[in-house]
Amino acid sequence: MIADRTDLASTITAFVDAFNQPEPDLDHVLSFFAEDAVYLPGKKPERHGKAEIRAEFAPQFAGRYGGMYFDVYDTVIDEDRRRATIRWACRLDFTGENGHRAMPALRWFARARYGGRFQWHGLDVFHFDAEGRITGKFTYATFRMPLFEAIRTV
Repeated sequence: MIADRTDLASTITAFVDAFNQPEPDLDHVLSFFAEDAVYLPGKKPERHGKAEIRAEFAPQFAGRYGGMYFDVYDTVIDEDRRRATIRWACRLDFTGENGHRAMPALRWFARARYGGRFQWHGLDVFHFDAEGRITGKFTYATFRMPLFEAIRTV
């Protein structure tokens, strides 16, 4: 069972790292999902299959929300049930190059209200098949509208 735990932990780390690249690759992120995977993106209805998941992720990967980075605070692995949960902060940055590709109203709001950088918190619950592919990703976050807060630099 230790091998399963290591595999799931490694998969989660690689999955988050794929999102956090300076130029994230949507195809690489989708390679973690099973063909018939289910994705629940926060308050929206579930997405079924890679095509619907791709459509949901596409604006993010096109920079519509500015530069995006996930900091993972906690990871809990249930190797017997092939489940994992991560608790994270999603940090958005509208001050750099990626900020120029963001939706103008969101870019304006982020700069006016938060100095161009803000974050919100959430968690993802993952389900995996026997081969380690994601069969379910269920996102729960602090939003109806995200509870944004300024990122303070020291």
